[in-house]
Amino acid sequence: QVQLVESGGGLVQSGGSLRLSCAASGLTFRNYGLAWFRRAPGKEREFVAGINWNGLAAPYADSVKGRFTISRENAENTVYLQMNSLKPEDTAVYYCAASQLRIPTPAQYAYFGQGTQVTVSS
Repeated sequence: QVQLVESGGGLVQSGGSLRLSCAASGLTFRNYGLAWFRRAPGKEREFVAGINWNGLAAPYADSVKGRFTISRENAENTVYLQMNSLKPEDTAVYYCAASQLRIPTPAQYAYFGQGTQVTVSS
């Protein structure tokens, strides 16, 4: 079965950077669309960034545009989220997601990891 395991979360000061990783197994990685979502305390889960099977990024959430970058390494079955200029409002649990569709919309992700906590202090 599809398994997604996130890592790289932690506590960082405002303005700092973190790089999240997600290791995938149980799927033909190169054919899947991949994404990062997040859920802040008391809020709904929201789409942050996506990357299609061909390595092209989907439009980023407005709140992270210009600060976050998604990438994938098919040889390692891993997707990354580089987060720069972090703000306290980026505090959330970040989830890796996968879709059998090569170019999915945010609503078309069926597989999610357990999440990794990111906390940004002011």
